[in-house]
Formats: sequence, structure tokens, C-alpha cells
Amino acid sequence: MLDVKWLRQFAAVAEEGNITRAAQRLHLAQPAVSMTLKKLEQQLSISLFDRRQGRLQLTTEGAHLYQHATRILAALTLAEQDMAALQNLDSGEVCIGIPSMLGSFYFPPLLMAFKHHYAELSIRIIDAGTQDVLTKLCQDELGLGIVLTASLPPQLSGLPLIREEMVAVVNSDHPARRLPAISMVDFLAEELALFRHGVFHREYLEVMAKKNGIKLNIGFESNLIPLLKAVVRQGFAITTFLRMVIKDDADLFAIPFSEPYFLDLCLAWPNNRTLSRAEQAFITFMQQQHV
Repeated sequence: MLDVKWLRQFAAVAEEGNITRAAQRLHLAQPAVSMTLKKLEQQLSISLFDRRQGRLQLTTEGAHLYQHATRILAALTLAEQDMAALQNLDSGEVCIGIPSMLGSFYFPPLLMAFKHHYAELSIRIIDAGTQDVLTKLCQDELGLGIVLTASLPPQLSGLPLIREEMVAVVNSDHPARRLPAISMVDFLAEELALFRHGVFHREYLEVMAKKNGIKLNIGFESNLIPLLKAVVRQGFAITTFLRMVIKDDADLFAIPFSEPYFLDLCLAWPNNRTLSRAEQAFITFMQQQHV
């Protein structure tokens, strides 16, 4: 039988790529983590890691175990949250998967207002794109998350939250700045600064590029919004955000697409698990904000 403590240490090493950093993260001694990995490999009769360029990389077998470990650890975390919140709302945690654009520009006042009502609850945000959040919800690795309403599968329930336009973003010197709109083909022909895979914007643009027979010219790739803004501001590339992201940036300009594209987003949760009282309180709070 696999020890959960061993899986937690194994997952930390896989994510850090380094035993010492994993031990520091878990507040354990480095030799203890090394011994755990050795015991785990002996028990399973497989090799979990290869050392490449000074970093521990998962073997094929290790990658399979990591997938199982993340699901098991996520399920345990959800169970702990549920148990902590069964008695009352004086304790417990609300964990929500939120894309970085909404987490930075839409949710802060809502989360602060919720915290004001339930001061004893802790709020944990998982920063991930809507595609990744959807996967985590469907695999029972997450209790609440923000996803595209159009992508909501039958096993999830959803509360509609917001409709926001997806726009091209350029700096003050870009020729498109004064255009009333930009075609998707013209946008895709530019050097682009894009989010990584797992964020809907990236997946959508790749679909559109394939549809139009265009190879994307990606000059910068990051999920850090300030970095993408800086790249566009300096004229190295252009990007696409939700319109709300640049409403306070005087030196960045939103250009609608010729065929306007709007994202409908909702708060979603799995149907196959009982919500904790903390999660129920958050859903009710969000419903009240959107009456």
C-alpha cells in the first residue's frame, strides 16, 4: 500500500525538480526525502527520476505515478476541506480555480467582500487557465472553478458570472491603434505575446490560425500579465486580453476584432460530490452579487 506521506514528498520533488527544495517546501530534512524516494522506488520496482542538466526529471513510469499522486492528494485536500467545514462556518477553506485575468481584475473586490462576511474562512486561489480548471474540476481535483459557460459538461453545475469581450492589445505606436477593428487574419500575422497552453485565449488563437492556414509567430510566452503588458508596451509584440485587463492602462489600446468575440464565464462545481458549507456559502454569495 502506498503511503500518502511518500506520495506527497514524491510530488514535491517532481514539481521542484530538486530534492533539497522539495524538502524545504515540506519542512523536512533532505536525507529523509531522499530515503523516501528510494523506498518508493524499491516498493514499486521502478525508477522514478532521471537527472538531466542538474534537474530531476520524471521517467515515463514516474510521470504515470505523478498523475495518480496529484489526483489522490487533491482528493484528500478536498476531503479535509469538507470535514473542516461540516460543523460550522467558523473554520474551513474555500479553494477556487481562477484564470489570472479574472483573478487580477474581476475577483479581488468580490473575494474581499466575501472575506468580510466570513472572516474565519480562508480563501485559496489556484491560478490556472479555464481549460486547466475544467480538467481539474472533471477529475475531482478541485471543488470550485471559473470556466467557459459553453464548455460546461453535464457532470458540472454552473452559475453564470460575466460576459467579457476578447480584444487585440497594441501600444501607442502600432498602426492598428486607430483602426475601428482588426481582422483575425491580420492579428495572427503579427508577432505575438501569448499565454501558455491551458488558457483559452491561446487555444482559441491556435484553432483560428489552423483554420486560416497561418503559423503563429510567438515572440513571448508567459502567463504573467504584467510581463505580457510590458512586452506590448515596448512594441516587441501584440497580444489579446479580456477588455477589462487594460481599462486602466493609458498606454495600451484595445482593438476589437472585426468579428467580435465574447467569453461567457461561470462559476462551476462537480455534481458528484457534496459541497462543503464553505463552498455553499461562496456560491450563495456569488448568486447574491448577480441577482
